[in-house]
Amino acid sequence: MIFGNIQNLKEYAFLEDAVKECFDYAGSHDLKAYEKGSHEIDGKRLFVNIVEYQTVAAKERFWEAHREYLDVHLMLDGTEQIDLNFIQDMDVKEYVPADDFLPMEGPKNSSVVLKNGDFLICYPSDAHRTAVAAEKSETIKKAIFKVHI
Repeated sequence: MIFGNIQNLKEYAFLEDAVKECFDYAGSHDLKAYEKGSHEIDGKRLFVNIVEYQTVAAKERFWEAHREYLDVHLMLDGTEQIDLNFIQDMDVKEYVPADDFLPMEGPKNSSVVLKNGDFLICYPSDAHRTAVAAEKSETIKKAIFKVHI
């Protein structure tokens, strides 16, 4: 996983070209104006999901990871905690290929708090639990780029 802010993108020159493409897209499109839902960028190779939801207590959320796509979470508005661990430290359940969804259960190893402009890149071994309230429950808007690997 990689945690950063779009103001410091020049520090991430080592990132995969497809991940850089996400940031280029975000820089040239008004993602805050996008409606909730999935928006195609380059077919199934690269697309962005715009989500809006209320953050809640961690116990109300679920753990996940993905095998076919990297997630690039980019906070557009609000504050959200994302809990993290590695899938090898979790009780992994049955993979759902149709949704590229690997459910699991277990403890958190660490957390990051995304604020406007912050991003988190989750790789296949990165378990993540999203929509966790940082200090208080609030409505957030976020872009989640899906990069086929």
